[in-house]
Amino acid sequence: MYFTDRGIEELATRRGEEEVTIEWLAERLRDFVDQNPEFETPIERLAVYLARLDDED
Repeated sequence: MYFTDRGIEELATRRGEEEVTIEWLAERLRDFVDQNPEFETPIERLAVYLARLDDED
């Protein structure tokens, strides 16, 4: 397990039963970047990764 997996596990444990929309997630990511601009690049990469999951290579 990577160190970062602890945060992912906490998210799954605390919020795993909730249903959210992509719009809700996008807004939370925007909020996070507004508060933590140093994470703009990794959040951008995550968003692009999630947006393109169904794209064929």
